Amino acid sequence: MSAEQLKELIPFLHEQNPQVRQIALANLVGHTPKDAPNRQIFFAGLSGGGLQQQGDNQIIRDLKLLCRDQLATAHDAFRALVNLSDSPLMLGPLSEPSFVNFIVSYILNHQATLADLASMLLSNLTTSTSVCSTLLNLTVSILPDPKSPTLYFPVQSQCGTCPAPVPYPAGEPRSVGALPLLLDAFVQGAAAEETEDKEKRIRKGTLHFLSSVFANLSTTPTGRMFFLTPLPTDPLKSEGDLEYPLTKLLGGVASTIKNCAFHVQAHRALLSSESERVAVPPSTAEASGMDILPYVLLPLAGPEEFDLEDQELLPPALQFLPATKTREPDSVLRLTHVETLLLLCTTRWGRDYMRSHGVYEIVRALHENEQVDKISEHVERLVNFLQRAEGPDTQDDTASGIVEAAEDAEADEDSRIEEI
Repeated sequence: MSAEQLKELIPFLHEQNPQVRQIALANLVGHTPKDAPNRQIFFAGLSGGGLQQQGDNQIIRDLKLLCRDQLATAHDAFRALVNLSDSPLMLGPLSEPSFVNFIVSYILNHQATLADLASMLLSNLTTSTSVCSTLLNLTVSILPDPKSPTLYFPVQSQCGTCPAPVPYPAGEPRSVGALPLLLDAFVQGAAAEETEDKEKRIRKGTLHFLSSVFANLSTTPTGRMFFLTPLPTDPLKSEGDLEYPLTKLLGGVASTIKNCAFHVQAHRALLSSESERVAVPPSTAEASGMDILPYVLLPLAGPEEFDLEDQELLPPALQFLPATKTREPDSVLRLTHVETLLLLCTTRWGRDYMRSHGVYEIVRALHENEQVDKISEHVERLVNFLQRAEGPDTQDDTASGIVEAAEDAEADEDSRIEEI
């Protein structure tokens, strides 16, 4: 189809007949990827620059509404917006508050059939710092729902692929911070993937792409402080036991952990065991230590045997690993974990802690087996920091070179745009 023929389909996106809407969108969605020759029809009337919030055009307004349509149509609408969201021209129209609220509320609904596509869209949008700021301050309206496995119903999630519960929950809606709920949803999605019986899964989606959302948020100082500020363990309650939000992500979001390690004041809380209560200055609120070292080291460990004296230095989870233990095969993840360890070397306390917990032994074995030059170079720097002599002049070593190198890698890694 030519661009002119495609434009003739646009008015049919808001036809009353649902079949007409579906057919029109099915013919348009294939033209949304980055390399599609007629992609420019979706950007008609949009322009960058200026101080005003960029408005949207008719086709983008239709696509946002069609995300609430029946399954086939909503799937294609989400898919189209995921592909188009790589353009800066789309950030204004797609970051409109009511639409972001819908996306987040939809992801939070455990019955949302297309929650993974919505998570992918949110991941692309949060490559913008302005969208990150919106999400960090976002509240969603919920109703208590004791029959739901999540115990709440996100009011703004109701749509064709996410009907309201029957009977409709009683009571008055209340506003709750969106991010703590997204953290719990991410954990539940990961658990759902491990449950073979689909009928027993809490959520229909695995929500993998929320890991990219959290990584994007943690590239901003405010985002890092969200993960490093104690909050109630249960996001539906304003009181109760406190924990660092980052604790819920351990083992699943390597980039977020690394980004939080940029905050030097948090190193003691990041490394301390769960039995210790630690605050992240300047805050005085204490919560259990996050004990991230086992999660960072385990992917870097192989089947090597160590002397008993060295074994005893290691965290319990890394002692006496089986001969079948293999290292993380993804070189990007291995590099991310090594960069996290380098960032934790920027404080004398962090270096001493890692020396006394067997980090040198693990990374020395990693270096002997590593085939990627960039990772080997970073490991060599890490070894130099761990093996060097300490003195009064190294008490507060900011190691700016470490931070600069990690920031370069962060810029390359955490702003990826997904396309389907």
